[in-house]
Amino acid sequence: MRTTDQDTDRLRAGARLRLLTSPGSPASFGDGPGEASARRSDGPAGWSRSVPAPPFPPSFEALRTAVAAQGPVFGVSRSGLRVLVLVALVAAAVAGVHLWLSRPEPEALSPPEAVLEKSTPSPAAVRAGVPEATETPKVTVHVTGKVRRPGVITLPGGSRVTDALQAAGGVRGNASAGSLNLARRVVDGEQIVVGAPGLSGVAVPAPADPATVVLDLNTATPQQLEQLPGVGEVLARRIIEYRDSHGGFLRVEQLRDISGIGDRKYAELKDRVHT
Repeated sequence: MRTTDQDTDRLRAGARLRLLTSPGSPASFGDGPGEASARRSDGPAGWSRSVPAPPFPPSFEALRTAVAAQGPVFGVSRSGLRVLVLVALVAAAVAGVHLWLSRPEPEALSPPEAVLEKSTPSPAAVRAGVPEATETPKVTVHVTGKVRRPGVITLPGGSRVTDALQAAGGVRGNASAGSLNLARRVVDGEQIVVGAPGLSGVAVPAPADPATVVLDLNTATPQQLEQLPGVGEVLARRIIEYRDSHGGFLRVEQLRDISGIGDRKYAELKDRVHT
C-alpha cells in the first residue's frame, strides 16, 4: 500500500540521516542519489554495508536525502514542488510590481518666484538730485555797553540790530536801547553801543546815507550790495558769484555782463561803485 511505502521511506531516511551525521558511521540504509554502495543479501532485510565514501560531505548528503524523502510524506511530488516554486516566484513578481506602481509620486516643485528687491538710492544719487544750499554769508559786529554779554558776535547775513542785542544776552536791568534802530540791518565790522553816557543807544560808526555810499565791488558783502538802488538779494548774489568766478572786478563796466543789469540799472549803479 502507499501508506506502508511512505512509512518505510521515512524510517529509512531518518536512519540514514543519523548514520551519516554521526562520525565514523560504517553503514547507511538504501541507495541514495549520487552515492556508490553495494547491497548485500545476507543479514537483516534492508541492511547494507557502505563500500565507498559518499561523493558529497555527510551533512549536505543527509540534507538532500532528507528533503527528497519528506516529499512523499506531505504528498507532494517533485513536479508539484516545481509548481509551488513557480507560483511563489510569480507571486513575488506580482508583489514587486504592485509595490513599484503604488509608490508615492514626487510632487513637481514650482519654480521660485522672483523677488523684486527695492532698490535704495545711494547717498551720492540723493545728493545729485538735491541742489546744495549755498553757504549763507555771515557778519561780525561788536556789541558793547549795557548788555549782559558784551563782545564780538558773528551773525548770519541779513541780521538786524535786535538780533545782535539778543545774541549779546539782551539789554541789562533798567537800561534801554533808546533811539537805537532795532530794525536796521547790521553791517559787517560795525560797533553797536547800548546805553553810552550822553547817548541813548547809538551805533558807531553810524551807517552812511545809502544815497551817498560808494562800494568797492571786490570787497562789498551781499548786505552792502543790497543797499544799492535796484539791487535785491538775488542780484546781490549774482554779483558775488560773478566776482568769485572771474577773480574779481577789473572795471565797473563788467556789471553789464551780469544777468539782470541792463543799461538803465547800470546807469544807476556806475557812480555808486568802484573797483
